[in-house]
Amino acid sequence: SLSHCKLTLWRPLQVMEFYCESCETAMCLECTEGEHREHVTVPLRDVLEQHKAALKNQLDAIRNRLPQLTAAIELVNEISKQLTDRKNEAVTEISNTFEELEKALHQRKTALITDLENICSTKQKVLQAQLNALLQGKENIQSNCSFTEQALNHGSPTEVLLVQKQMGERMSALARHAFPEQPHENGHLDCQVETEGLRRSIQNLGVLLTTSTVGHTSVATGEGLRHAVVGQNTTVTVTTKDKDGELVKTGNAALRAQISAADGTVTETDITDNKNGTYEIGYTLRSEGEFSFSILLYGQPVRGSPFRLRAVKPCDAPQSPDDVKRRVKSPGGGGGGGGHVRQKAVRRPSSMYSTTKKKENPIEDELIYRVGTRGRERGEFSNLQGISTTSNGRIVVADSNNQCIQVFSNDGQFKLKFGVRGRSPGQLQRPTGIAVDLNGDIIVADYDNKWLSIFSPDGKFKNKIGAGRLMGPKGVALDKNGHIITADNKACCVFIFQSNGKLVTKFGAKGTSERQFAGPHFVAINNKNEIVVTDFHNHSVKVYNADGEFLFKFGSHGEGNGQFNAPTGVAVDGNGNIIVADWGNSRIQVFDSSGSFLSYINTTADPLYGPQGLALTSDGHVAVADSGNHCFKVYRYLQ
Repeated sequence: SLSHCKLTLWRPLQVMEFYCESCETAMCLECTEGEHREHVTVPLRDVLEQHKAALKNQLDAIRNRLPQLTAAIELVNEISKQLTDRKNEAVTEISNTFEELEKALHQRKTALITDLENICSTKQKVLQAQLNALLQGKENIQSNCSFTEQALNHGSPTEVLLVQKQMGERMSALARHAFPEQPHENGHLDCQVETEGLRRSIQNLGVLLTTSTVGHTSVATGEGLRHAVVGQNTTVTVTTKDKDGELVKTGNAALRAQISAADGTVTETDITDNKNGTYEIGYTLRSEGEFSFSILLYGQPVRGSPFRLRAVKPCDAPQSPDDVKRRVKSPGGGGGGGGHVRQKAVRRPSSMYSTTKKKENPIEDELIYRVGTRGRERGEFSNLQGISTTSNGRIVVADSNNQCIQVFSNDGQFKLKFGVRGRSPGQLQRPTGIAVDLNGDIIVADYDNKWLSIFSPDGKFKNKIGAGRLMGPKGVALDKNGHIITADNKACCVFIFQSNGKLVTKFGAKGTSERQFAGPHFVAINNKNEIVVTDFHNHSVKVYNADGEFLFKFGSHGEGNGQFNAPTGVAVDGNGNIIVADWGNSRIQVFDSSGSFLSYINTTADPLYGPQGLALTSDGHVAVADSGNHCFKVYRYLQ
């Protein structure tokens, strides 16, 4: 029995000489004939060596891990030391930089004061010389007057006659003398120091760059990791991830790539940081053969690195399915025909826009149609600004310099034009933003009249709101509560009104912080009823909740993916992706709901020039006011 087996451990007379393979246990002779009689039993000594060998193998296996752990400890300690060293170096760099700036400020202060002293001294010399001449003249007149009065009042006739000629000539000369009575200088000496721009620069001076990217989770993709054609530019994409395998959506990682031949020669690589966590590695091999392609992040290999790369002559290169597709239609091409399967815009790999990739085919963009040229007639525009769409298939455009509103169908057919120039209620002076409510009423932000005008769907004036509060409204949008939200470009704030014009709240002021703006342009509302605002001069997009509490912002000044040069129009699609018109860079960018860059809308073939408002049409396309080209354009946009 089981209890018998347990007891045998304590009874030296019952020697454990057998082993039951079925139960994996040692036992005595009595147990082999009892509980285990149906089981296969063998002498214990026969399996002892076998089990000892197995244990020894396990022992060796875990002992062999010790050097790996020791190496890992050394590596992590080294990185920790590097981090501390780098932090100390950065502190020194910051201290030195700001000490230099303080020194430069002190030098400029000293120079200004020195110049001030010199200018003042020069002016004072002129004034002092004039003062001396005036004082001398006054003294001469007073002494002559005193002497003559003395002679007249107290002198004898003889004395008067003696001095009359001499004194008369002297007084005649003094009467004729031209004294410098008008000031020879002025007292103007000001010092103007324009500090606002400098203060703003100082507040934003210095950027701390880091990333949580690690090599062992990051991946490289692309045919170019293993195959290349001699003489052809080839690219691969590196997607960086953190220790948990989560995508890292910022750039600046220290990435190195090296392609080595068997003889030790190294091929140069060109690395492009897309600033969104992906990187393009471009290279051109000059000879055929086998190569080792090493990709290191912070000195550690990405997954699969080093790769075995084989280069062949162009005549030996097989035709890939991608090449066939590309001949049928270029990436992003519009229109029917061909077997090219277009990728959704939100899923486009950033490599499509790589500067290192060479495109041999003419590029077709996503344009479906454009409407308008410069002019004053229907379907013509002058500096169009806001654009909005309706659920029943209309596109509504604020024709700013023509002081009117024009309405079109989703396929670009002219439907309606209304509005007259003027500063009275119902008239338009400078229409900028535009929105359409659920009833079809059209809300127009009038920048110069400083109010919002509301028109019926057929263009009849109904009401104006915000007069006396707004300074220069530009973008306007409607939230799920029927509230009217407008970005006041001039006042640098956002107003929220009820549909009857009663103010709900306002937020924002001029500045660079999270709750401040430098010329907000357009607004959009996402599916969470959050307010998305383009901050033109701060080159960013800011997102607030329905009460105006700051949530997050994205974007910085530049030309890279996810950067802006003065953003204008903004719209949000059904998935929460944010579409932004990048005015200064003349392009349209697409971001996810958290502000991470996804892609561009391809506008290459018929370039934009200073795009302003944009909106999503009821059939899922993007309509944009191409202000500089005096037209609006409608592009394909796949959610």
